[in-house]
Order: sequence, then C-alpha cells, then structure tokens
Amino acid sequence: MHLIRLGEADLAVRSSEGLTTVELYGELDLVLVQRVRPELDVLAREAPALTVDLRHVTFCDASGLGLLVRCAQRVRERGAEWRLVCDRPVFLRLIRLAGLDEVLCPSPPAAPPGPRTADRPGGLRV
Repeated sequence: MHLIRLGEADLAVRSSEGLTTVELYGELDLVLVQRVRPELDVLAREAPALTVDLRHVTFCDASGLGLLVRCAQRVRERGAEWRLVCDRPVFLRLIRLAGLDEVLCPSPPAAPPGPRTADRPGGLRV
C-alpha cells in the first residue's frame, strides 16, 4: 500500500491488492476539481477498482458532482468496479436531488467487524 498526498491536503491515494481508494479533503468546488482532476482521470482509466471517499469533504458544488460523475462513468465504461463512500446526509441529499443516485451509487463506509457469536457473553446468538 502507498499513500500519495497532493497539494496541502487535497487528495490521498491508497492502493492495495487491486483496490485503489482516493480520499478527498476540503471543499469539492471548482478550485479543488481543477487540482485533482488529472490524478483522478489517470486512476479512472487505470485502477482495477476505484473507491472515492468523501468523508473528509466539507462542501460539494455542481463542479464537484460533475467530477464524480465523470469518474464513475469512466470507471464503469471499462468494466472496473466503482464505489463512492459518503456518510454526510447533506451530500446524500444533494446527490438524490440531482438525480445522480444510480450514477454515483453512494454507500456508507464499511462497518468495522463486530464480535463473533462465540465472543459474546454466554455465547448467545442474536
């Protein structure tokens, strides 16, 4: 796995076992879009599976949505796996109101594994 940071804190890329995760930071507006588009275009063309994580994004406008749509479409056109991690209700609502649910398919972050049945007190099954 490697971590690449661009700019002050705009983008972090993690790659491991064929999965590439991009974490975006700050405000996903025209300024940030212009800074990160070249890197995202390369990843959308080459990564076997691309996850874009918006958990560190504080704002998103139409140019940010446009960048996400562009990435999702490019990844899917070549048959690769696309995932958008988003847990902010305001962004989920924006995506829904823009009619982009089916294009971006936002999903919550993966939950940490819970205790196994045998690890629960008394071995009770729930």
